[in-house]
Amino acid sequence: MKLLLDTHILLWYLDNNPSLPEIWKHCIEDRHNSIAVSMASLWEITIKVSLGKLELLDDLTTIENILRQQGIAFLPIRTPHLLYLLNLPFHHRDPFYRLIIAQAQAEQLTLVSDDGMFATYSVSLLDR
Repeated sequence: MKLLLDTHILLWYLDNNPSLPEIWKHCIEDRHNSIAVSMASLWEITIKVSLGKLELLDDLTTIENILRQQGIAFLPIRTPHLLYLLNLPFHHRDPFYRLIIAQAQAEQLTLVSDDGMFATYSVSLLDR
């Protein structure tokens, strides 16, 4: 499976939050799966930390190293992603999540998200 974690799932995973369904945690940790995190998620996290809306246990460099050690790739923002975003309906208003949805569509990735609005888009979602 080729999975793209949304920002919320990434934070749950990093914090070992019990809200993350065990089946999703297993899929993320399964080395047979290809796991990616959008740079949009790291951008969103950075903004929330700078605004005081989020506190991280580790700094971004440490988080990046942890994810790389676990084989999780970072998905840069590319022009094809923006072309998908350009035509994406406004079911979801969050600009970071809209970009993550567009990236999943463009790269044919399965999204891991607990956001119910994602189901309103033509995108593959990981089942619980």
